[in-house]
Amino acid sequence: MGLIPGVAQATGPATPGVSAPPPEGAPDAAPDADADEAGAAESGTFRTPGEKTVRTALPSGNAKGGSAQASADASNLELYMWGDARTARSVSVGVNLYQGAPVPHEVTIAWGDGTTHTTTVTGGQIIYDVRHTFPRPGEYTITVTAKDTVNNVQAVNHLPFTTPGSFFAPHAPTRLLDTRAGIGSAKGKVGAYTPVRLKIAGNAQVPAGATAVVLNVTATNPTAGGHVSVYPSGRDRPKTSNVNYTAGQTVPNQVIVPVGKDGYIELYNGGWNAVDLIADVTGYFDRAAPDGYTSLNPVRFVDTREGLGTARGQVAGQGAFGVQITGRNGIPAGATAVALNVTVTNPKQAGHLTVYPSGQAAPSTSSLNFTPGQTVANSVIVPVGPDGKINVRNGAWAGTDVIVDVVGYYGAGSKAAFATWRLGQPAEGGPFRHIDTRGLPPNSWPCLAGGYYALHLNSGNRYDLPIEAHVTNLTVTTTTGAGHLSVAPDPNSAHAYQHGYAVKPPRPTTSALNWTAGKDVSNLVQAKPGPHGVIDMWNQSSREVHYIVDWFGEYDAY
Repeated sequence: MGLIPGVAQATGPATPGVSAPPPEGAPDAAPDADADEAGAAESGTFRTPGEKTVRTALPSGNAKGGSAQASADASNLELYMWGDARTARSVSVGVNLYQGAPVPHEVTIAWGDGTTHTTTVTGGQIIYDVRHTFPRPGEYTITVTAKDTVNNVQAVNHLPFTTPGSFFAPHAPTRLLDTRAGIGSAKGKVGAYTPVRLKIAGNAQVPAGATAVVLNVTATNPTAGGHVSVYPSGRDRPKTSNVNYTAGQTVPNQVIVPVGKDGYIELYNGGWNAVDLIADVTGYFDRAAPDGYTSLNPVRFVDTREGLGTARGQVAGQGAFGVQITGRNGIPAGATAVALNVTVTNPKQAGHLTVYPSGQAAPSTSSLNFTPGQTVANSVIVPVGPDGKINVRNGAWAGTDVIVDVVGYYGAGSKAAFATWRLGQPAEGGPFRHIDTRGLPPNSWPCLAGGYYALHLNSGNRYDLPIEAHVTNLTVTTTTGAGHLSVAPDPNSAHAYQHGYAVKPPRPTTSALNWTAGKDVSNLVQAKPGPHGVIDMWNQSSREVHYIVDWFGEYDAY
């Protein structure tokens, strides 16, 4: 067992109120009147300049013998406001009562969702770090009202705020890209070291406001090895990968990727030669979407080798079976989609598997592809049918065993919103490489046979609140034998590992990806952390392996 070095220690949040240390990006005592609200939003901080303050007289009488309106006209009180995004649905607000009279002011913050916060502060002071979590993602107008009853003046200013997070909307599996047929792009393979642009927002009933998309991306017909990186249009290509392939392989992997401001994403072929690419949409994230996410400890729903969840025995060629999802293992009747890890093992012929909602015909899309004798897994997010079931179809002409592990579900009763924004990154976020254990000695630390790494992912959650799940792309590389990787929550804290009092967690019985000797294998994993934010990655093989962890986002329940 090894612990990833450099684990960040949790720190408690600052106490809201007056006279706390200023947060990053807060205006000082002489704020910049020319602050650019739109530009500030790109860093996760939203601003409103003081010139937008509207001062009116209070209806309570005159001040110092003059009219109430004269007092208001003579007042120099300005409200400089900023909102700092903290989690997928929360904000930290600051207000500078600039040039206000040195008397008590009653300040009310109306959040725009029907709730308010009220405090009293002396004019000329600054209110720091007033926190609020919105009931759901969206665009809100935060209104601050400061009342000076001594001078009969009321000042009002508004701060538009957009949450970084979005909820999920399931989408019937639909093919958006197939370079073999000219669907979504020009017909023909994607050239070596070349991207292809794919329209997402406004395509196939994905709305214009979609912030991220769930795709099953498949590389096929390669004549040499390579990888595929998927990322938002208009952003620099990240140092991450989503699909790894070798000559002659057909390899799928699920991708959750932010949508660029122009509504497009890019799929980059990092191989030596051209390759065909396929992309099937199964859902998207949008601030107007209905469903949040609830993570589960990975639980096995189906294993045809044992007769778990369906009839015992291989699924016949061109055959299908249904899986009851709702009403099992805590998944409620209202769940609209489910997050799975689907594994094929012992297939007799090459083929593909399609996972789709019950109550409809099997679509012309695929969830994973396999060759004879191969054990291969792929992450799948699929809508749940009206009867609470999904269907699994074997597209091969011969039988195969199928395993289905459930890692979470989406529904109106779930509160976790998906966000790709991180501290220090632009608001639209994007993937980044978290660890690569192949570093040069002495920083090369493979996971030993049968061992595990305890990993604490540093995220964009700036309150250090519990994360519902991390969205990662895990790659196993430099393999010398067959095996599988399991990912599970760890009950220990990072502090426990660093100081030697952690207890060994139980070995998981589910799998996240499978590999054979000499193959680099990737799979998207929606990893539920333990109560202290630690995730375990188990090497369930008899040989050491190296891990690559690419971070693509997180679900915040707050």
